[in-house]
Amino acid sequence: MTDTPLTRPIFVRHAAGLVLELASLGDAIDFLEEWPVSDRGLVHEMALRTLFAVHDGHKPLSAAQLAIEGFASKHGILENPEEVMPWIAAGLKGPASPTA
Repeated sequence: MTDTPLTRPIFVRHAAGLVLELASLGDAIDFLEEWPVSDRGLVHEMALRTLFAVHDGHKPLSAAQLAIEGFASKHGILENPEEVMPWIAAGLKGPASPTA
């Protein structure tokens, strides 16, 4: 499987407070395939189908991004990247202005 990078990484809360970074289509597929069978449902099935459709070239990469973000949001495990890695937020604000 080719490991196509996502438009932007998605951060999800995992076991015991661990936060995982899903940076590629392969990461997202692996994450959903490892999801406990007892917790799978329609949202899981649709997200995984979408990811495979993207992998097979039937849907755009943006669909994968939306599918995994939607799945994570629905399960309450989607993390804000600025909170997970505060240096991202600092970089988005631009360089600090020098003080005289």
